[in-house]
Amino acid sequence: MEQTLEILDKVNSPEDLKTLSLSDMDKLAEEIRHYILKKVNTTGGHLGPNLGMVEATIALHYVFNSPVDKIVFDVSHQCYPHKFLTGRKEGFTNPDKYYTYTGYTAPEESAHDWFKVGHTATSVSLACGLAKARDLRGGKENIIAVIGDGSLSGGEAYEGLNNASVLGSNIIIVINDNDMSIAENHGGLYQNLKLLRETKGQAECNFFKSLGFDYYYIDEGHDIEKLVSLFQRVKDLNHPVVVHMHTIKGKGLDVAEHNKEHYHWILPGELDAGYVPVSNGEDYGSITASFIESKIKEDLPVIAISPATPGVSGFSPEFRKRAGMHYTDVGIAEEHAVAFASGIAKNGGKPILAMMSSFVQRTYDQLSQDLALNSNPATLLIFWGGISGADATHLTSFDIPLISNIPNMVYLAPTCKEEYLKMLEWSVEQKEHPVAIRVPSNGVISRGIEDNTDYSILNKYKLEEEGSDVAVIGLGSFFELGRKVKSALKEKLGINATLINPRFITGLDEELLNSLRKNHRLVVTLEDGVLDGGFGEKIARFYGSSDTKVLTYGAKKEFTDRVPLQDLYERYHLTPELIADDINACI
Repeated sequence: MEQTLEILDKVNSPEDLKTLSLSDMDKLAEEIRHYILKKVNTTGGHLGPNLGMVEATIALHYVFNSPVDKIVFDVSHQCYPHKFLTGRKEGFTNPDKYYTYTGYTAPEESAHDWFKVGHTATSVSLACGLAKARDLRGGKENIIAVIGDGSLSGGEAYEGLNNASVLGSNIIIVINDNDMSIAENHGGLYQNLKLLRETKGQAECNFFKSLGFDYYYIDEGHDIEKLVSLFQRVKDLNHPVVVHMHTIKGKGLDVAEHNKEHYHWILPGELDAGYVPVSNGEDYGSITASFIESKIKEDLPVIAISPATPGVSGFSPEFRKRAGMHYTDVGIAEEHAVAFASGIAKNGGKPILAMMSSFVQRTYDQLSQDLALNSNPATLLIFWGGISGADATHLTSFDIPLISNIPNMVYLAPTCKEEYLKMLEWSVEQKEHPVAIRVPSNGVISRGIEDNTDYSILNKYKLEEEGSDVAVIGLGSFFELGRKVKSALKEKLGINATLINPRFITGLDEELLNSLRKNHRLVVTLEDGVLDGGFGEKIARFYGSSDTKVLTYGAKKEFTDRVPLQDLYERYHLTPELIADDINACI
């Protein structure tokens, strides 16, 4: 039965909330929760975090005066209820508007959003900056940071808390404690949060008080009346405050409350009656997990490391249990994860750190200083790298220039299952280099032939098919695009192009590249990432003083936001037909 908008119809801005009774707000919470479920089941998206923040968001907007009072949502994947209350409810109640708004806070959408945010542990630092600017200009508004307990494992959260606690003026930090990150929480801080929950905030051992915060605890994080009362109590205080709020991730949906990890984010259709998630068979996550388990059985000191994204890399709950001490989740702390892996490698261990491309950018200093400068042989697996139609906060096209320009790093780009496994084997066994592997993002391709490459001979490209006039170098996931370009050139122009699989992102095979000068007028590079500072530019620089022309294909340096992938491919000329046309015009 379709939900009626009995209360939601009346609420078009936070001001409208202030006319509602408590019973009206309870009804409003039901209506918001209903439409979150309906919309996310249609489009996919973050489910559990948003279901858990409904009542608290209503209470925040009832008590505070947004956008004069400024609310900053950490990660902002729990901002759906906020969007309902700030003029964007049609994005959830009207199917024709489902794709109108991003899944994260976005200042271009609303004056109630202060930052475009999609990465974690940032809200306290951002809010601290807002508060300092307010103090400098003599303002009086409240500054509120909403941060989930999982985000507290990120280093920037500690840095922000450390500075916010001595701000000496109004800043209210709301800790949304649901005892979960994406998966279960890990780390000593969560023992203290557990103690504080068990003692209803009365334990003498209190992390937040130790920093100097005025501390308030509320166990009923879904009781609007009690939330309103507490927020009214801390509103306009002239010193830093922590409100520790106990909530339930996935609140209101039984299956999400009991399977919090799976329902953190769902695909379209997962809530339909009778829907049962099915395995899509082998993927690079399952291949990775199987490889690691085989090494554990060989009694190698191997350890899989995840910065709170185990599902992305095939580290299922079952795998984690079987791996035991050979698996660790460091929390949402990629910087620590890289330094941790470097330390393990230095002392004879064999770390395999799996990260999402979008989050690698937070690790630049650790990759450079803690890992590469020390040449420690850790293995990094970069998942989901490539051009995508994702939100601007989660783009995955920047890892190639980031990683490949750090000295001593070896960055590899397999094109198939056999190459991936051989690269993994070599990386785990070698002791000379930190090695990153860009896990293919175009599905598992098996060549059916074992890869016998000796990867210790660095920067040797593979000449897959020899031709003339045009050489096509297809990197990693775009090697298959290279095959299609070769076919298009043969069909449209009668050119039998050379096809090359470089495999190494971080160096040039100068011998092979020099050999192409003899009978090739044009070299074409294809990479599934941003061009600036990337692989193709290295090839173009190599040929810069010669007569050999180079065409580089990849993404422009830009923040795209939910642009369909096919549209991006058209924009960047990343189709066989468009590339063939460009080649024809060039030669």
